[in-house]
Amino acid sequence: MINIANSYDSAIARELFSAGEIAAAIERLATAIAQDHSRQPLTLVGVLKGALYVAADLARAISVVPDGPSDISVDYICVSSYGNAARSSGEVRLLKDLGDPVSGRNVVIVEDIVDNGLTLQYLHDLLGRRNPASLSSCVLLDKPYRRQTDVRIDYRGLVAPDTFIVGYGLDYQEKFRSLPYLAKLRSRAFEDQGTGQIG
Repeated sequence: MINIANSYDSAIARELFSAGEIAAAIERLATAIAQDHSRQPLTLVGVLKGALYVAADLARAISVVPDGPSDISVDYICVSSYGNAARSSGEVRLLKDLGDPVSGRNVVIVEDIVDNGLTLQYLHDLLGRRNPASLSSCVLLDKPYRRQTDVRIDYRGLVAPDTFIVGYGLDYQEKFRSLPYLAKLRSRAFEDQGTGQIG
C-alpha cells in the first residue's frame, strides 16, 4: 500500500502545522462556537473543496462541548475564484449552492483559509441576504498579507505564513488535500508564480 504522505515528501519543503496543532486549533474554535451558540440550533456552512475536513472535524468537536448547540447541521457551498491558476482572478462565482435554506438559522461560514478576503466577503453578502438569525465566520488559517477587503473573521484558528499552503483540504492543482498536516511546497517553479491563495 502506498503511503500518501510519503509519496508527496519530495514536493514538501517543510511542515508548517502538525496534525496535533490543527486538532488543537479545531478544538479551540469548536469550544468558542459552542459557547456562543449554547442551546441554539446551528448550521455550519463548509466552503468546498478546501473546508471539507475543517467543517466535518469542527462539527464533531462542537457536538461534544457541554451545553453546546441544541442541534448541529452541516451544509456545503462551492465557489470558484481561480480554478487551477496560482493567482486569484478576484471574481468569485457560485458553483454549488446550499441544499437547505438558512432563514432563521444561526449560521457559521467555515473556511479553510482566508487570503485576499474576497471569497469570504462574497459569502457574507450572499448568505446575509437570506435572513439567517445570525451569521458569523470561522477560519482555520488566516493569511492577512494580501487582504483586499475588510472582511470580518469571528473565529480564527491559526495565522498562516506568507506562502502557498497545502494539506488538510488545501490543494495545489487538486493534489496534497489528503495530507494530515499543513505544509509549504518545495517547487521553485511553483513559487515563481506567486503565493496568492483563494479566500
